[in-house]
Amino acid sequence: MTKPIPDKAEVVLEYPDKFYIGTFERSSRFDAHLDDRGISLLLDRPGNLDSRKSVHMHIHYALFADILRDLAKTVSEMPVGDAAHRDALGGAAKALHDALAAKADGGRRRNDKGRKPVNRTADDISQMTPEEEVLLLHVLE
Repeated sequence: MTKPIPDKAEVVLEYPDKFYIGTFERSSRFDAHLDDRGISLLLDRPGNLDSRKSVHMHIHYALFADILRDLAKTVSEMPVGDAAHRDALGGAAKALHDALAAKADGGRRRNDKGRKPVNRTADDISQMTPEEEVLLLHVLE
């Protein structure tokens, strides 16, 4: 299912004898999803035969993981004052991380603090929530 593109994407394909460039803006749509082999991405600008265009990409998991690692290494290149983009990227990365962790946990739901539910004894403090830690500190005072 495609969604409107909230910002802008530019695509360039360069061959020895050809050069293609395309821009996808707010009037365009996108779809991104995981499948059994990797990441699928579609950028689509609908319209008449002269103006419509689309880009389909499939990136295998190992390459996508390397791309994410390389992006992490270059975060320092973002302007320090660009909090909106930093927050958007951080939130999206956290959502991906949480979804992957939930799947690894067998799909068990996480609580509102993002922690997986735990079955622990009264002596097991390794999975305490921040609120529980504060309560424990008050009790120990």
